[in-house]
Amino acid sequence: MSDLQQALSAGVPVKIARDVYNRVRYGAEAPKSDELIWIRPRDVTDWYKPDPANGAPKFRRRHSGLVASGDWDRSRTPFGGHIKLDSIRAHFEGGVPWQDTPLFAFMLDQLAEKGRVDSCLSREDLIARYDRLDRIYEEAQRTRTLRPHGSVNETRREHGGILVHIARDGTPLRDGGGMHRFAIAYVLDLPRVPAQLGVIHSDAFKSGVLQELRRPPE
Repeated sequence: MSDLQQALSAGVPVKIARDVYNRVRYGAEAPKSDELIWIRPRDVTDWYKPDPANGAPKFRRRHSGLVASGDWDRSRTPFGGHIKLDSIRAHFEGGVPWQDTPLFAFMLDQLAEKGRVDSCLSREDLIARYDRLDRIYEEAQRTRTLRPHGSVNETRREHGGILVHIARDGTPLRDGGGMHRFAIAYVLDLPRVPAQLGVIHSDAFKSGVLQELRRPPE
């Protein structure tokens, strides 16, 4: 995929326009699309639950940096079992080989159905992907943090990282991508890890919570 195709796929033109709008409306401290923020994984207690009929739109990475009012942030579901979280816990805490986890079986099914999943085209690609996760886990365990996704993968800002929306009270709500990295951080109970800013509630922005989320770990 060319750089132009990647930019269009990531919604960069729309994001740039949003950045300009935010800067004009909210000033120098305005949220930025794909912005890097820092969260404590165990502070995440809920998933954002899209419910368009009741004012909770389906948000995607391309909505990163959007300031939204209303009650969308009240639509959530408790953060409980998840195939990626459960499988990562089984692998790292229980010593279960990746190939024996429900996640690996699910990914193989997706690969057979779609021909490509998470940039993997074959079983060998999946094995290599989970070998890389082992290395990420080992580094995170040693350093007690994760390196920003953007600095490792050379993406625009933190695009592709752990996606979280920010509710009116500053609570991070999980949604969408970055689940592998988030699950590793959650299992290790890391103090603060990098994340991609999704949508932020207008009340949260007004309260200044973004300033704290922007502060990197010491």
